[in-house]
Amino acid sequence: MPVDGSLIRVEYPGRFAGYVIMGFQQCGLVDSRKRFVLLLSLMPCASAFAQPSGQRLSAEEYIAMWQEVAVREMERHRIPASITLAQGLLESGNGNSELARKANNHFGIKCTSSWTGGKVYHDDDRRNECFRKYKNAEASYTDHSEFLLKQRYASLFQLDIRDYKGWAKGLKAAGYATDPRYPQKLIDLIERYQLHELDKGGRAAAKRSKPQAGSERTERQEEVTVTVGGSRAIQVFDGRIKYVLAKEGDTFDGLAAELGHIGGQLARYNDLDKNTRLKAGQVVFIQPKRNSSKRQATHTVRDGEDLWSISQQEGIKLAKLAEWNGLSTSAKVSPGTKLLLKKPRKRR
Repeated sequence: MPVDGSLIRVEYPGRFAGYVIMGFQQCGLVDSRKRFVLLLSLMPCASAFAQPSGQRLSAEEYIAMWQEVAVREMERHRIPASITLAQGLLESGNGNSELARKANNHFGIKCTSSWTGGKVYHDDDRRNECFRKYKNAEASYTDHSEFLLKQRYASLFQLDIRDYKGWAKGLKAAGYATDPRYPQKLIDLIERYQLHELDKGGRAAAKRSKPQAGSERTERQEEVTVTVGGSRAIQVFDGRIKYVLAKEGDTFDGLAAELGHIGGQLARYNDLDKNTRLKAGQVVFIQPKRNSSKRQATHTVRDGEDLWSISQQEGIKLAKLAEWNGLSTSAKVSPGTKLLLKKPRKRR
């Protein structure tokens, strides 16, 4: 049975229709013809195919959200799904740009004399330029395909659908973008996230990771893993806080560049100095930890643990863990000590 926070993908036969978040808001029309495919997702949704307010998406999350739509457009119009997704990632900043958030415009398509839809004004090559505004982000994907069907891009459709490099260079040559590095930026994104696998019928994987037997952490959390094209997996601690596992040689700046964050911000999320050298397998939160635990009230200190390591294990901010226990953040704790994981109740 779906649980609150699960993402339900709604399909009509041969047609992707939308998502429904259990416990949140419905995102897509339903009727007796539909069938449901349950997907565990990291992205809550506030309205049909719209970016949730205040929440930033990583590249992996964006790809997991939009790959099916990109493949659908490829099947309809022979536009490589890799190109569509790479353009969406680049033009919308993983769906986080102001234009994407306020106008559902994921491809930076400007108004034309024939455009009769909504409009927003945004500084680009010139000040206060007119950009198209859509009712939802899926409409942006549909319009992107129709935009590329114009005569100026006709030569691209002579290319092999798997020739993403040719498409990237052809888009620039046809005037889609003015940035001289635009083709290479698309190619880099496609190769970094292996988006070209979509052009050959491949798919990114969204799966629930299986708990390891005997692991204490699995008693406190339900993990969801999204792995895209072999890139780094993003997991969810206790159903609430996203994290990744560090690899040998990782730094906060390096992770930030990979995941679309800021190095200093990631360090603060983990109560560490920005220049800290990360260890392979180390949990690195990419969202703020919580002020208290939702699952348990206390933690008994074990050998080798300190306040910081416990704060990481429990997904609680170090300062709050120290505050709830009347300690400084640098205080030493002895094995057997029972620490509060929530704000203590005031005695009457």
